[in-house]
Amino acid sequence: MRTLPASVAPVLVGTSLGAVDAHFRPLVFAAALVGAIFIQVGTNLSNDYSDARRGADTEDRLGPVRVTAGGLVPPRQVLFATWISFGVAVAVGIYLVVVAGWELLLVGGASILAGVLYTGGPRPYGYEGLGELFVFLFFGLVAVTGSYFVQTKDLTWEAFALAVPVGLLATAILVVNNVRDLETDRRAGKRTLAVKLGPMRARRLYAALVLCAFALAPLPWALGSLSGWLLLSWAALPLVPPLVRTVAQRTDGPALNAALARTGLLQLAFCVLLSAGVLLSD
Repeated sequence: MRTLPASVAPVLVGTSLGAVDAHFRPLVFAAALVGAIFIQVGTNLSNDYSDARRGADTEDRLGPVRVTAGGLVPPRQVLFATWISFGVAVAVGIYLVVVAGWELLLVGGASILAGVLYTGGPRPYGYEGLGELFVFLFFGLVAVTGSYFVQTKDLTWEAFALAVPVGLLATAILVVNNVRDLETDRRAGKRTLAVKLGPMRARRLYAALVLCAFALAPLPWALGSLSGWLLLSWAALPLVPPLVRTVAQRTDGPALNAALARTGLLQLAFCVLLSAGVLLSD
C-alpha cells in the first residue's frame, strides 16, 4: 500500500488541467480515481502472487512480508482478490467509456494487461529490466493524459508535459523498491533495472529521476502556456535531500522501506501542489 500515491497523484494532475481547459465533472473524477486505485491494488496483488510462484520472494527479502510468500493468505485467495480488484476497475471503466468514449477501452485494457504481465505470464517484463519504462508510461503518461481526456474528451501537449514529471516520480518509487531488493532479486534470477545497473548507478538513477521531475514541472510555463504558479510544486523540494541521502547511503531494509513510503508521499505532495498550481493558472 506504500505505492498507492502513484495511482492517486496522476489523476489529480490530469483532472486539474481538465478543469482549467473545460469544466470539472465530479463523478468522472471519482470514477477515474477509483479505477486507478483498483488497477494499482490488482497489480500489487498480481505481483505478490506471481513473485511467490516464481520463488522471487525469499525469506531473506528486505521488504515487508508479502502475503502469498509469507503464507499469510492462501494463493487462491490472493488470485481471487486480484481479479475482484480488476473487476471493480473494469466496472468503473465501463462508465468512463460511456461518458468519455471508446478510447478508454484501450487504455483500461492495456493498463490491466501491463499490471498482470509485470511479473506474470511466460515472459514477465519486470524480470527483464523493463518495469521502470512501463511504470513511467502507465503511471505517468497514460494516467495523467487519460484523466485529462475523461474530463475534456480531448488531448493537449500540456497534458503530456505535466505527465512527464509525474511519471518520473512514479518510476523513482519502483527504483527504490528494486534497490532494496537488488541482491535477493539477483539470486532469484529477477533481472530488474537495478540488478542490471548495479547498486551505485541505480541509486544515482533514483536521484536523477526525482530532480528531473522538479526541473520539468514548470515546463508548460516556460513554453508560454500555464502560469508561474506551477513553481508551487517546488514547495515539496525540502523533502528531497533526506530521501536522496537515504537511498544513496543506506542498505538496510527498514531505512529503504521508509524511503519507499516517503517517495510515495513525495509524489503525492508534489502532485497536489502541481495541481494547485495548474488550477491557479486559470
